[in-house]
Amino acid sequence: MKNNNNKNNNNNKNTENALVKPASDAATDLRELFVDSLKDIYWAEHALTTALPKMMQNATSPKLASAIKDHLSVTENHILRLNDVFGLLGVVAEGKKCEAMAGLIKEGDNILEETMPGAVRDAGIIAASQKVEHYEIATYGTLVSFAKMLGENDAAKLLTKTLAEEKEADTLLSNIAVSAINPKATGENEFIPDAQNA
Repeated sequence: MKNNNNKNNNNNKNTENALVKPASDAATDLRELFVDSLKDIYWAEHALTTALPKMMQNATSPKLASAIKDHLSVTENHILRLNDVFGLLGVVAEGKKCEAMAGLIKEGDNILEETMPGAVRDAGIIAASQKVEHYEIATYGTLVSFAKMLGENDAAKLLTKTLAEEKEADTLLSNIAVSAINPKATGENEFIPDAQNA
């Protein structure tokens, strides 16, 4: 009986400590949260314009490299579209570091280091890229919902275009993975150095 009480007391302490004190510039309404979320994805899209060329250079599949190159161009258009959204809101377009995207990009870098060039690395690049796409799909879906709720219909239309393009990129990556990369990676041997050089 005593152990259960201690356990309950520990749970209460964990719950009490879970309440997070808001920052001095914390959002106080949906419009502020919307703008803050736009700043996050604006930073994220800019960060991707640096990360995607690295992924493209490390892809060995011409089809995958081409898809990444095409998506880099699409990403640059997403930034322009976000500039338009900020303009519609009367807000200066600026980024705020997106910790989620920074983590996903770092994970992508780790995958490059942890895989040998070839189909296995290409499969890793696709996995990392799809995590990014899923994050962007979730973010743009939320932004569309916020824009509609706030009566920002023109912004919602622009964000909906980007959402559709992110979904299209995710589908393309899945198709490349299933039709070519993953089957090849399944049969690819790990790199084994010559016994003489080991």
